[in-house]
Amino acid sequence: MTATNFSTENRTYRQLLGNGLTYRIPPFQRDYSWGEEEWEDLWLDIQSTLPADGEPAHYMGYLVLQTVDNRVFEVIDGQQRLTTLSLIVLAAMRLLKRLISSGVEAEANQIRLTQLRASYIGYLNPVTLMTQNKLSLNRQNDPYYRDYLVTLTDPLPQRGFPASTLTMRKAFEWFERRLNEYTRTDSDQGRALAQFIETMSDKLFFTVITVADELNAYRVFETLNARGVRLSATDLLKNYLFSVLARGQQATGELEELERRWERLVGRLGSESFPDFLRMHWNSRYSFARQSELFKTIRSRIQSREAVFTLLREMDEDVDTYLALTQPEGSDWPSDWKISARELRLFSVRQPYPMLMAARRRFAEQDFARLLRATVVISFRYNVIGSRHPGEQERLYHEVAKKIHEGTITNVHLALQALYPIYRSDAAFRADFAEKSIKTTQSRNARIVRYILSKLERQVGGIEFDQDSPAYTIEHILPQSPDAGWDAFSDRDIDSFIYRLGNMTMLESSRNKDAANKPFAQKRAIYKDSQFHLTKKLADEEEWTPERLAARQHEMARLASAIWRIDL
Repeated sequence: MTATNFSTENRTYRQLLGNGLTYRIPPFQRDYSWGEEEWEDLWLDIQSTLPADGEPAHYMGYLVLQTVDNRVFEVIDGQQRLTTLSLIVLAAMRLLKRLISSGVEAEANQIRLTQLRASYIGYLNPVTLMTQNKLSLNRQNDPYYRDYLVTLTDPLPQRGFPASTLTMRKAFEWFERRLNEYTRTDSDQGRALAQFIETMSDKLFFTVITVADELNAYRVFETLNARGVRLSATDLLKNYLFSVLARGQQATGELEELERRWERLVGRLGSESFPDFLRMHWNSRYSFARQSELFKTIRSRIQSREAVFTLLREMDEDVDTYLALTQPEGSDWPSDWKISARELRLFSVRQPYPMLMAARRRFAEQDFARLLRATVVISFRYNVIGSRHPGEQERLYHEVAKKIHEGTITNVHLALQALYPIYRSDAAFRADFAEKSIKTTQSRNARIVRYILSKLERQVGGIEFDQDSPAYTIEHILPQSPDAGWDAFSDRDIDSFIYRLGNMTMLESSRNKDAANKPFAQKRAIYKDSQFHLTKKLADEEEWTPERLAARQHEMARLASAIWRIDL
């Protein structure tokens, strides 16, 4: 991103609203949505700056703006904060107006009211009596903001308006009450109200990022999201799609249809999950795009009204599959499909999703079920046990997804042949498994170990048990904090062997407490009474040494290669 297309600086709220600058929230940006929790947090933040010995300043976060002339700015991210601050100013102004109407310091308060309007809200046209506002809201909220809040209507109308507009009215009235409570005991309430707004404006500051176009804004979002700042890239794409439709003639009906379908889609996914879904959807049909390239790729392809609605239709086609993969518990998939989806989620493997989305569209149900199960096996061998780099895997999954979408790969047999390069062979898998360590101090890792041990137990003993049940736990044969009696393991060996798969077994929770850190000779009697076949078999061991641990893990690897396998 070149310097001419991107700038950043810190500005106070006063500096933002000065020098004739105006701000517009795009017409189809999301509606006002802050509630009492956010209002309360902001109020407390402002209050902390008011005392003479209070905070010297309060940071309001990033504000992402787009402009072509450095005079008029579109608010890409930050609309909730800017709108709420404007409502606070307007609340103070209506309290001043009431003081004037009551004859309280009428002349001085009129000057204050006029000055606040000019500094933070806009100027009143003397002919039309309409305000040229410094801030314009979206198409749902701006009429109420412009016609009733900015004009300080008292009382405010309540019926016949969108829900978000009523939320905005409630915010205005909430801050009006708080301001009145805060200033009413002052001997000069009008002065106290004006001082409150002036202090707030000087002590609240933003990091303002200004970009020249949507593409640079999207790149900013990617950078900030990588640093843990959550921004609305979803809204940016929405605004772009609306801008494409708005170029045409008589587009009102199409805009409303896009609004309806978009809100339904984002409502099902959640705005935070939408960018991930969009990338999976795109990569299941078109050329591969990383998240950082996605907006640029879509913008280059979606340039007509027809393309906008094709994108919507295709996203609708894929959303059920994405939700079933990521949230299988709420889907209507068959139970065996749900189990496979949960296993992929447990493995934290998402690279196959575009391929699976393409297969769900194109394959018969039986073929899709086989491919889904095969994907679990490949992921277990390649990712969980093999710990292979996912780059090659992601590229291959995308190639297969594209061929399925285009009709080159028409069944599961052809798909599995194409996936052969990332299927770890039995020999390679057994070698990986025989050396595998998984540190169970991390909760996800502990769930994976329970999963592995439960599958092995079913293979050798036919026992089915709830691997997530608190009635069972992972027993480390060589304890994590060994006492006396473990002389076969040096201090260096202890660190190397505790989390080896061969050193772990399932045990009833009550028996695990009995086993604790005891020597192996005492643990054997506890293992003998366990219901688990692999655990009971440990009682046949005369001693527990690095050699016996390695031998057990090799046997487990042999069993695993029979459980997690597909016929390619």
